[in-house]
Amino acid sequence: MKFIRTLAVILLATIWISISEFARNQLLFKSYWVNHYQGMGLTFPEAPINGAVWGIWSMMFAISIYIISRKFSLLQTTFLSWFVGFVLMWLVLGNMGVLPYGLLIYAVPLSMLEAFFASLILKKLLKG
Repeated sequence: MKFIRTLAVILLATIWISISEFARNQLLFKSYWVNHYQGMGLTFPEAPINGAVWGIWSMMFAISIYIISRKFSLLQTTFLSWFVGFVLMWLVLGNMGVLPYGLLIYAVPLSMLEAFFASLILKKLLKG
């Protein structure tokens, strides 16, 4: 029963992460992304397969947060998961030359909130 509860809470955190990612990248900043890619002579990747990969990323991020949360406090879990999930991704995107640096002013605080609430879901709902 504990295993099923753990999976359900990880799924809940995955749903939160997916909603947060969708809201940020498709509702708030889609035109920013599209214009940025067009400025580089590229097409912004928004095929269904790209959405599916983001869903997998969200689940992997939630699992990572779960693992981190077993050893660290809420704030430590938030920071470590944010660093692993976002800072490393931004380094790779920057290295590939596709990161819109101007977006980071919004992405940093919003991604921190995403990591915090996912960490909170996992810490609070799996406390017992």
